[in-house]
Amino acid sequence: MPGRYYDQWTIGDRLEHQPHRTVTETDNLLISALTHNPQPLHLDAEYAAATEFGRVVVNGTFTFALMVGLSVGDTTLGTLVANLGYDKVRMPKPVFIGDTLRAETEVIGLKDSKSRPDAGIVTFEHRMLNQRGEIVCTCERTALMQRRGH
Repeated sequence: MPGRYYDQWTIGDRLEHQPHRTVTETDNLLISALTHNPQPLHLDAEYAAATEFGRVVVNGTFTFALMVGLSVGDTTLGTLVANLGYDKVRMPKPVFIGDTLRAETEVIGLKDSKSRPDAGIVTFEHRMLNQRGEIVCTCERTALMQRRGH
């Protein structure tokens, strides 16, 4: 399913994205290895057990990337010119191996592009929630989007 064009969005549009995704130990190990992140809270079960969390905490870059990735099919797939920025990234709750995550998006800003009449700027607020409905990650993503027919 392709994303929407700039002129198909309105402020306040809300989407709940599919699929939902259960986080695995492999997800956490791969993102930590790929990003050269040796944080023992993410990799060492004995170390993590002695922290306030009591177990391994999933690397936050995985949670952030999954949140954005889950949104692409409904928002920007095939209609994106470029992502312009990710702002206000927050992680109010930890994610643990075995958590099932889901993403939702709200359009919070629309702005015509001054330099590109064939495009406009959409600001999305993405939210990631766990199986208990707790918000585990949020961000604002600013995207330069194609207009229909251009």
